[in-house]
Amino acid sequence: MIPPMRKFQNQIICGDCIEMLGGVQEPFADLVFADPPFNIGYQYDQYQDKLKKDKYLHWTRDWMSACANVLKPTGSFYIAIGDDYAAHVRLIGEELGLHCRNWIIWHYTFGQQTKNKFARSHTHIFYFVKDEKNFTFNEYAVRLPSDRQLIYNDKRANSLGKMPDDVWNTYARVCGTFKERQGWHPCQMPELLLSRIVATSSNPGELVLDPFNGSGTTAAAALQLGRDYCAFDISEDYVENTKKRLKELKKANNTVGLTNTEYLELKRLFVEIGFEAETIINSEKLLNIFTRQFQFRMNNGKTYENGLIQNALKDFVTWTRKR
Repeated sequence: MIPPMRKFQNQIICGDCIEMLGGVQEPFADLVFADPPFNIGYQYDQYQDKLKKDKYLHWTRDWMSACANVLKPTGSFYIAIGDDYAAHVRLIGEELGLHCRNWIIWHYTFGQQTKNKFARSHTHIFYFVKDEKNFTFNEYAVRLPSDRQLIYNDKRANSLGKMPDDVWNTYARVCGTFKERQGWHPCQMPELLLSRIVATSSNPGELVLDPFNGSGTTAAAALQLGRDYCAFDISEDYVENTKKRLKELKKANNTVGLTNTEYLELKRLFVEIGFEAETIINSEKLLNIFTRQFQFRMNNGKTYENGLIQNALKDFVTWTRKR
């Protein structure tokens, strides 16, 4: 019998995640990220996104249970969900013995406009772990320069930066005009948001599982960060297009002398800091802080020179305009 890790390793599989994971006896996933249908009527390829409430909740409990069963004892489980069922997901997680470390709000621009209530512009992301005392959390991967460092020149500032809070407002929704957009799927998570989760709650060489592959962003982030991946989807079209997306990523190379992992993480740090690329390039102080923070984030023993980072930031000037 093929061990689950080998059976699912670096595979995008067409099939129902509940059925595919149901017979697995040995936990194999180090991190699970799930962005399930929200039951709000999205037009997916194969899935009907408008079930009766009881049926949707029963299905939610089933897929969450299947994922929890294959999650290693030290694993983490992130779930993105809309307002209507956020509280239910939180309680189901507790029923399954998961421990909620954070109830994250992803606040974005380009929210859904409304006429008779406030516009909805956020998604809930639950961060669960199996063991509340033994889990992976790479704090170096998410620390950011503080205002004390960037603005106030306060000597009390921690040179390693600060931890971000639980409202994530630096990642815009992937709109139809964005270069990142995969036109064959109706909704898509930002690659940089997934990169934050993957970098924080898993280590290189570990396996990241996505039970609802969709546009393939989880696998794309895992691939670029040196993790293994596994994803399921009932749509053959989504599976085949994801395979093409990953194939293109494997061939992609940047022109600034960084590995693909370094380039992705540099881009994430740039977006999270929120300064214009030209502002950082033209300020020796900001460039020093940015380079030092990036070096700390990479945690790989390498030294990065300001000139290399400066060249990459020039690349981001063009990227920002095309975004």
